[in-house]
Amino acid sequence: MGWQLQEAKNKFSEVVDQAVKNGPQEITRHGKKTAVILSMKDYRALIGRKGNLAEFFHDSPLGEIPIERNKDLPRRVDL
Repeated sequence: MGWQLQEAKNKFSEVVDQAVKNGPQEITRHGKKTAVILSMKDYRALIGRKGNLAEFFHDSPLGEIPIERNKDLPRRVDL
């Protein structure tokens, strides 16, 4: 649903409730889309989960592939 800015200001609590129940709520100013109100759940999904690269791969579909580390000693290098 779209909200005109003045109406969104007057009914802010309702706009937030609608964002939680029905998804992002667009705000217009002078007929142009200018802002969006998101639920915290939608916001977190948008910005993505923070973490390191290992966690990213672990949580991806590739996380199901068993990865074994080679436990051999490193090769000797003469310098």
